[in-house]
Order: sequence, then structure tokens, then C-alpha cells
Amino acid sequence: MNVLVVGLGSIARKHIIAMNQLEIKFKIYALRSKSNKKEEKFIKNIYDLKDLKIKLDFAIVSNPTELHEQTIIKLTDLKIPIFIEKPVMSNYKNSNDISDFLKYNKILTYVACNLRFHPSILFLKKYIEKFKPLINEINIYSGSYLPNWRKDQNYRDSYSSFSKMGGGVHLDLIHEIDYCQWIFGLPSDVYSLRRSVSTLEIDSIDFSKYSLIYDKYTINIILNYYRKDSKREIELVTKDDTVLIDLIKNSVYSFQKNKILFEKQFDIQETYNQQMKYFIETIQKNKKPMNNFDEGVSTLKIALNE
Repeated sequence: MNVLVVGLGSIARKHIIAMNQLEIKFKIYALRSKSNKKEEKFIKNIYDLKDLKIKLDFAIVSNPTELHEQTIIKLTDLKIPIFIEKPVMSNYKNSNDISDFLKYNKILTYVACNLRFHPSILFLKKYIEKFKPLINEINIYSGSYLPNWRKDQNYRDSYSSFSKMGGGVHLDLIHEIDYCQWIFGLPSDVYSLRRSVSTLEIDSIDFSKYSLIYDKYTINIILNYYRKDSKREIELVTKDDTVLIDLIKNSVYSFQKNKILFEKQFDIQETYNQQMKYFIETIQKNKKPMNNFDEGVSTLKIALNE
């Protein structure tokens, strides 16, 4: 398969690793913005879409979020499936027009939220579907330390630190909103607070808090960039139990039963591997994938809550 990668950063490399795990031969073409970029093994640099002399099978959009919109528009001319790294865009102002154009040209899209393939998230989804617990509240916390995200780059120079580049914890950690929508559906209302006042001293949002309102319960979400001891947990408080899902440890614990319901060692890269496998299968079977462009926009609207 011939694959175009737009934005060859750390996330793109995770997707490339995922492709290499599949029993498919891939030829990867990287659209670069600067002509002095060093050629990498098994990756061919191009500097203009006109340079492509082959038919592509799909494209990966993994450049800074602020560039997603213009990139998606350019790629629609190629009429190939588009794999879009989350968030789908930095704003949704033109999303209706882009959605109409994608549908008119019958372009398959998928917004990459790899936590949908996290074993503990999958366990939670099946747990909710099977037992249908009476939920009182759900508390979600995701905090990590931005300076540790990209070891080869000063965090103040990364796109995450700049609002104008589509940075901000509410967009970088949009996963939490995405899997809530996936498992529990759309909320009837959203309350949010977003601030940038931490010791990181960056331009973008470094703290974000949401209350997603459902008929019988509320989901509370806290996201931040400044926690050195990373924590990523979901607390499911029901009529009969409190269940703690730890996404870092990949475990699920019941407090009433004093028992681990699920636990398994795993590497986060596996979520990228399973995600890519899923996406390739949708192309091969010509199936509409979950989390297409429209669903990605729906999640973005909650994250921005404007």
C-alpha cells in the first residue's frame, strides 16, 4: 500500500510502527515543509503533492492541529481515505462545508483516538453494556508532565504550548471526551473551565475541567499538563459499587468486591497497532469506520464548548 504522511513527528512514527506490524507491504511518502529534511530509511520525502507519480491508498494527517483543516481540504482532491490524528481540527467554523464535501466525494475518514483500543477502556465499555449499572457519577482525571512528552524538544517550542498552533491540554487530551461520547453517548449539556496559569508558563490551556450532563448522572473530567507523577484514571460510581479504571496500570478494581476485575501488562504502542489494523480493514472492506470526521467534530465541539 502507498501511504502519504503529512507531518512526520512523534505521533506519525507511532503510526508507522503500527503499519510495520501488519503483514502488508507499505511504501511511505512524507510530505515535508522544508527541503533540507534528511531522507529517512524506508520513507521517501516529497515537497509538493504534484511530486507524487503513484496512486495513494490513504493519507495520514499528523501535522500541527492548526494545519489539519487546510490539509484535509487539499487531500480531498486525491479522493483517498484520510486517517486524521486527533483532534480533527483546531476549530469547527468550516466543518459543515468540509463534511459536505467529504460526503459528496465519498471519502472515508477516521479520526485517530487510540484509547478506544485500550484494553481497560474496552473492558469498561463491555462492563457497561453487560451489567447496565445504575450510574451516579463518573470522575475522570488525566494529568501528565508536558516537558516529558517529547524528550528531543524543549516543551516551550512544541505546538502543544501555543494556542495559535492548536495546542492546549483540552485538545491534546481530547481522548477523555472522545471515549465518554463513545461509551455513554452525547451529553445533554456541558459546563467547562479552561485556564493557563500553571508554573509551566505557556501560552496554551494547561488546565481544563468539564462537567458532562446526562439524564441520571454527571461525568466530571479534569485534564492538565503539569502533573509530574502521571495519573490517568476513571472512577465509575454506581448504586452498588465504585469501580476504578487505571489506564496507566491497565487495571480495573472493584471497591465493594475488593477485587481486581481486570489486569494485564501491555504497551501503549499496542493501541496504535490495533487502531491501524482496524483502519486498514475498513479500507479493504469498504466499511464506514467509527469516529469519522463528523464524530470527530462532535467531540471537538464539546472540548471547545464555545
